[in-house]
Amino acid sequence: MGTPVLWAVFNACIVVALAVDLGFHRRAHRISFPEAAVWSTVWVVLSLGFDLWIFLTHGRTPALEFLTGYVMEKSLSLDNVFVFLLVFRAFGVEPPLQHRVLHWGLLGALVLRGAMIGIGTALVQRFAWVLYPFGAFLLFSGVRLLWRGERDFRPEDNPILRWTRRVLPISPKHTHETFFIIEDGRRMATSLFLALLVLELSDLLFAVDSIPAVFGITRDPFIVYSSNICAILGLRAFYFLLAGALPYFRYLDAGISAVLIFVGGKMLLEPWFHLSTIQALGMICLILVIAIGASIFAAKRTSQSDGQIH
Repeated sequence: MGTPVLWAVFNACIVVALAVDLGFHRRAHRISFPEAAVWSTVWVVLSLGFDLWIFLTHGRTPALEFLTGYVMEKSLSLDNVFVFLLVFRAFGVEPPLQHRVLHWGLLGALVLRGAMIGIGTALVQRFAWVLYPFGAFLLFSGVRLLWRGERDFRPEDNPILRWTRRVLPISPKHTHETFFIIEDGRRMATSLFLALLVLELSDLLFAVDSIPAVFGITRDPFIVYSSNICAILGLRAFYFLLAGALPYFRYLDAGISAVLIFVGGKMLLEPWFHLSTIQALGMICLILVIAIGASIFAAKRTSQSDGQIH
């Protein structure tokens, strides 16, 4: 459905939205829960409004495909939020500076994901069979996520980060508010830059899972791109909204892995077993509701048990 004009207008709207967001958050400050809730609502409303426009101008099927891709990408991005939390702790990034890192990280993610979606679209259009390796990879990713142990982020284990430390002079201080400084006559990178670099690398790894997953819903490159971009636009506000509560969602990884396994299986079984877009959307929503409900129930039981012990 994407015409050159539509692509240009959509990307122009994204640039304007990011400029407005940056204008509101120009001054470094701690993002409060009410502020994060307002901005999260704004991004969701804008995305749903765009989906309504798709429905009114292009019909029910593209609108359902966008909504399904959006919900799926939003759920997969929850894992990014947990990584954000670990990265900021590892590099000692204070809460007032976290939004700045996430803002520039998002700009890089938009470029990287756009490039990956372009490559994926070219592959799917030229080699239709590539969807089967995509599906198998999603199955593998879902099972790996389901069985992996507790996440422990160690920056020193990242080879690109080790290479960066060797190539660039790094300031030993953790109190800088910029990505680069002039110190003793030398231009040096700060811990903020290292945190930004790791965020970009982690988003690139997550995109390897999430982008093939959207191709399991639709082959339309504009729907794939727009649903992906709309889902990650509100990721910063989502982080500040959920960061404190995310560790209590103990079954979140199981839910995300189930979504990946479901979409991977759907791609592999497509020639013999077809699910409509609305059926796929219903299944993804059901999986997420079960995972979140089970997490809340488990958290309440743990809280009650702790209360009885004390």
